Amino acid sequence: MAALVELTSPARLREKEERLFEILRGMGRMLVAFSGGTDSAYLAWAAHRAVGAGALAITADSASIPESHKRDAEAFVAQFGIAHEYIETREFDNPDYTRNNPDRCFHCKDELFTRLEQVGRERGFEHIVYGVNVDDLGDYRPGQTAATQHRVSAPLADAGLSKADIRELSRVAGLPTWDRPASACLSSRIPYGTPVTIETVKTIETGEERIKALGFRQFRVRFHGDVVRVEIAREEMPKALTMEMAARLTEIFKSLGFRYVTLDLEGYRQGSLNEVLNLKK
Repeated sequence: MAALVELTSPARLREKEERLFEILRGMGRMLVAFSGGTDSAYLAWAAHRAVGAGALAITADSASIPESHKRDAEAFVAQFGIAHEYIETREFDNPDYTRNNPDRCFHCKDELFTRLEQVGRERGFEHIVYGVNVDDLGDYRPGQTAATQHRVSAPLADAGLSKADIRELSRVAGLPTWDRPASACLSSRIPYGTPVTIETVKTIETGEERIKALGFRQFRVRFHGDVVRVEIAREEMPKALTMEMAARLTEIFKSLGFRYVTLDLEGYRQGSLNEVLNLKK
């Protein structure tokens, strides 16, 4: 049985949001690490509301970010008039990233924050912020270590905002990202110890775009060499568990070079590749 999400009262939500605005106004000029997901979109919107042109949203131009996510990010900033730029990141040039040890995310965020620091120095932005919320703090996220080392701020967490809070505040604000499915970089689909390559992440991206075209909303394509393991949200599993859909998934992934096509009967779960780490709860 799924755990119940405790909802914050409307009054308490308003208090948290005002606290967020206070934090952001106190920072002045800032760069917002903006992936286009629910959390970073809300943060970019809030920063724009708080300091206007003093906030610049920046999206990493990386092979590990799906092109569809970049298009969504562009549509979002255009809708709300948020200043936005891309910055090239070169994590695939770093062997510590491509060898794909459990600290892979650290090297990705270290690269991103290093580039953002350079932009900040050149253009007079005093702070870098990113969209970690209080629910993220107990998860295995090496990127948070990089954020600490680079003194990157997490205003959403500092304001006490949970994922559910951010979705509700986004809904009230009319942000189209309020119910966007959870997302992560394409490299997170590859098991630790299996090298990450641009070719592999592009294959995964193509597969996920084709699953999306079949009408599925929450899913992951997990790469295991010549085996692909498809995770689909449990509420969408009945649609997946038909012979017709099995044939379509098989056609998609065999055309992409996989020898075996599997559907994970546990369904989609965030961070399933971390299960091998036996992390202490």
